[in-house]
Amino acid sequence: MGSVLAASSPTPPPPVGGGPGLTSVPPGFTMPTVSPVSPAGTAVGSAAGGQQEPEVTLPNPGAFEECHRKCKEVFPAQMEGVRLTVNKGLSNHFQVNHNILLSTTGDSTYRFGATYVGTKQTGPGEAFPVMVGDMDNSGSLNAQIIHQVTNRVRSKLAFQTQQQKFVNWQGDAEFRGEDFTATVTVGNPDVVVGSGSNFIATLTLGGAGAHASYYHKANEQLQVGVEFEASTRMQDTSVSFGYQLDIAKANLLFKGSIDSNWVVGATLEKKLLPLPLSLALSSFLNHRKNKFQCGFGVTIG
Repeated sequence: MGSVLAASSPTPPPPVGGGPGLTSVPPGFTMPTVSPVSPAGTAVGSAAGGQQEPEVTLPNPGAFEECHRKCKEVFPAQMEGVRLTVNKGLSNHFQVNHNILLSTTGDSTYRFGATYVGTKQTGPGEAFPVMVGDMDNSGSLNAQIIHQVTNRVRSKLAFQTQQQKFVNWQGDAEFRGEDFTATVTVGNPDVVVGSGSNFIATLTLGGAGAHASYYHKANEQLQVGVEFEASTRMQDTSVSFGYQLDIAKANLLFKGSIDSNWVVGATLEKKLLPLPLSLALSSFLNHRKNKFQCGFGVTIG
């Protein structure tokens, strides 16, 4: 009498039969997934046809004030009498300059200017905040503060005094997009019309009138510009054409201009390398008023 306990291992399941040419998978294991082989000459997940070319986008034209400045730099600056400019850098962040103008028709003036550049580096050759100011011998002051708030937003505050009286102030906020720059000035909206790799077209609209300019860089030596200004207060409009010719091998810079009032002007600048000296000659002729002006300038530093 008694009982017998018998135990036996469960019968293993039959092996999974594989298809022709496939290996059987042991119990408890799985085969890794394998991507199917595409037929020769066919790309998986790609549409038939050639690759799409990358879309060409316009570059950002830069700061709004730089748009008009590019065109204005092409025109010669009118100068009468003798001018002496001395620039001196006191440190990597601070620079001063002295400007003396001796005139035979107007008052002779002296201006002292200072520039401070902060330590917030935003790019090659750019640091903020920037504070610029100059004062003349009568006590009149011009100053402005520029600061990069974010990567796309820049602000500027400028004010002006005439002797001991506060006469003007202006605040700007600038936004930079991928291919445009928009600026809002207190009381006056500014809009950039368009830009390209070698040209800048700018339009400014405000209560005082309109200002449009077109700048084009033909090559490394030649640059041209056209400027249109209309004033609602003066009830006057003018159109100017200017060009700039840079002869780098001779260290010469020539600028010429003519406007709708038949004023023709030209300047010639010569760098006396290796000395830190630059000489400038300027002449302007107003055909309507039969008036001629000429000047000579020296820049040190």
